[in-house]
Amino acid sequence: MAKRRRPARKPLVLETTGYLYAGGKIDSSVEGSPTVGQMYAEYFIPHPLKSPFPIVMVHGGSQTGTNFTGTPDGREGWAQYFLRRGHAIYVVDQVARGRSAHFSQSQGAVQTGNLARTEQRFVAPKRFNLWPQAKRHTRWPGAGKPGDAVFDAFYATQFPSLESYPRQQKINRDAIIALLETIGPAILLVHSQSGAFAWPVADARPMLVKAIVAIEPNGPPVYEADFKGAPDWFADIGPCKTSGLGMVPLTYRPLLKSGKALSFVRQDKPDAPGLVRGWLQAEPARKLPNLAKVPILILVAEASYHAAYDHATAAYLAQAGVPNTFIRLPDIGIRGNGHMMMLEQNSDEIAAVIEGWLKKTLAKKRTVARKNR
Repeated sequence: MAKRRRPARKPLVLETTGYLYAGGKIDSSVEGSPTVGQMYAEYFIPHPLKSPFPIVMVHGGSQTGTNFTGTPDGREGWAQYFLRRGHAIYVVDQVARGRSAHFSQSQGAVQTGNLARTEQRFVAPKRFNLWPQAKRHTRWPGAGKPGDAVFDAFYATQFPSLESYPRQQKINRDAIIALLETIGPAILLVHSQSGAFAWPVADARPMLVKAIVAIEPNGPPVYEADFKGAPDWFADIGPCKTSGLGMVPLTYRPLLKSGKALSFVRQDKPDAPGLVRGWLQAEPARKLPNLAKVPILILVAEASYHAAYDHATAAYLAQAGVPNTFIRLPDIGIRGNGHMMMLEQNSDEIAAVIEGWLKKTLAKKRTVARKNR
């Protein structure tokens, strides 16, 4: 395991810490009557508390909440970064994952381990060069292969996802809503796979979501992208995402008639070299009025596989009447990061970008609210 680093900084002062379970029920239709659908949330309340809204951090595929509570080379994580700046933090484990305890297979079949995918997508994309931006990856804190202490520490954290991604989206939506109904309005910080959970949560409870920070959220819209390497690079794969952004229905206006589906069209050509051809709604596009009430930041790294398509998510939202801030890290001078940017060498620098956006955005919301009184 990687050697732990002693923090060269002031002690982190907490008012309290603990955990809770949100959602879930005993299901007697499953052998043994286990509890299903519950979400574990570990909370940290700093002293002093400076922000009125906690940040709920939701990890992505094959991960757990450890993505945010430390790094595999022994540094503090994003949870500690925001705690030190006065934010209350809730770090969750997705339903049927990690400490959201469940009896094996009780909520559906789970995926097997995938060492190759971990290397290709998370820690060493440069070695495999499956998408045009992969060669720019420089920020992983280690050699990015088995036998390296940092890699082994990271790989030990990997946890199987449920096989059914539509089911993941539904049960995690319900559990996150249950969490927000327990703790009150919050900022929702999602990464990768859990990006597909944020949209239906905010659609169902827009007053409980004060902002969405979407770190390379699941995408692109309508179809997943496969990465094949040069020269063709990309291909659409998987079933159509029936709500455009995922498999959970969203509140579009005008309403779809019973039995009717959204209609989608693909770009004739990409916005720039090295990007996918994105999908949008066929015009006239239906709107997402509930999501339009929530400030949204979409953040994408330079070398991640998401660098090829997160612009398509921002464009899809904008077409549906949902304003959003789209930031490519290299455009603001932060270079070399991959998909697991919260674990990489400059993770604090990226957290500072998020904090700056939150301060500006929430201050603006408070000003607008005062004017509307």
